[in-house]
Amino acid sequence: MTPVTRLEDTTADRLAQARDLLDEFPVVDGHNDLPWALREQVRYDLDARDIAADQHAHLHTDLPRLREGGVGAQYWSVYVRADLPDAVPATLEQIDCVRRLIDRHPDHLRAALTAADMEAARAEGRIASLMGAEGGHSIANSLGTLRGLYALGVRYMTLTHNDNVDWADSATDVPKAGGLTAFGREVVREMNRLGMLVDLSHVAATTMRDALDASSAPVIFSHSSARAVCDHPRNIPDDVLERLPANGGLAMVTFVPKFVLQAAVDWTAAADENMRAHGFHHLDTTAEAMKVHRAFEESTPRPVATVSTVADHLDHMREVAGIDHLGIGGDYDGTAFTPEGLKDVSGYPNLVAELLDRGWSKPDLAKLTWQNAVRVLGAAEDVARDLRTTRGPSHATIDRLDG
Repeated sequence: MTPVTRLEDTTADRLAQARDLLDEFPVVDGHNDLPWALREQVRYDLDARDIAADQHAHLHTDLPRLREGGVGAQYWSVYVRADLPDAVPATLEQIDCVRRLIDRHPDHLRAALTAADMEAARAEGRIASLMGAEGGHSIANSLGTLRGLYALGVRYMTLTHNDNVDWADSATDVPKAGGLTAFGREVVREMNRLGMLVDLSHVAATTMRDALDASSAPVIFSHSSARAVCDHPRNIPDDVLERLPANGGLAMVTFVPKFVLQAAVDWTAAADENMRAHGFHHLDTTAEAMKVHRAFEESTPRPVATVSTVADHLDHMREVAGIDHLGIGGDYDGTAFTPEGLKDVSGYPNLVAELLDRGWSKPDLAKLTWQNAVRVLGAAEDVARDLRTTRGPSHATIDRLDG
């Protein structure tokens, strides 16, 4: 008699295969907002949120769950809000937070500035810790500040966050520059010269295209998904994905439900409209506003994304951009909601298991989790090495180029 293979047996086998793969080729995650969560929750008191212990009641991220999730390298976001009057010193505080975390947990975390550092951390069994600045407002229109952030270890900068900067349009603001201004193109060129990756998550599609035109190094999307699968301006249009092979860049799929599930996009729009109809801004978190929001959610339950939802984006992005140009950027501790099966940083094996079920090969998954991200940072270093032989630091100022 032929033995019956139970679904749970198949699932367990796939999960075991996923964990084995991640032991060899761990996840490089492009975006985690733990430093900002530590600022917001405990004002950087690392004793109050000791990530050596399970912090699941407060955070998506801690060391036990990073290990369980097979994370081998993390770009820690040194994000600050665009409306802060002191964005530059606040960014420096975020950098200080990351450095303190690394110093506090040397058996688990290793500072990484280069692709070689990432490989060294993997060989040591530690998590390579890199930094990415989220939003060009963190340089306050100053190329000198940009160079200062690079000197402090920042290895990518997202050109905008949710709001425009003076030299680049955001995906979620009213267009002003029409993409990149002349100074914005100079920012991209200076990032190329430094070896800092140009991150195009959060920017308008016009900005994406202008940056690809201006950049001589690979670009990244540290946490964005496919607009053809979920029509949200935070996602990447197909014509931009199609340009990644020629550029050598990387699109790192994100997990945020309202960016990956169309029903969640539509639900969010309806919830926001309901808030406005009751006289509240859609981001209002006062008791009265939240009462209105909870009533809406009770009457119209929030749609739930799953691991399969995220895998649908990766299938599409692979078809359009190719396997050599895909990565992962979960946006943990930067979102209130996460998909089923990807509730926190321990969930990456579930995504790998889902992709194994869909026929992704182990060599392709190794590229997705580790190899592509390491290659892209190394390629940016190579471009910078060449550019520094022909170009010195830019003296451009925004008033000179855009005034």
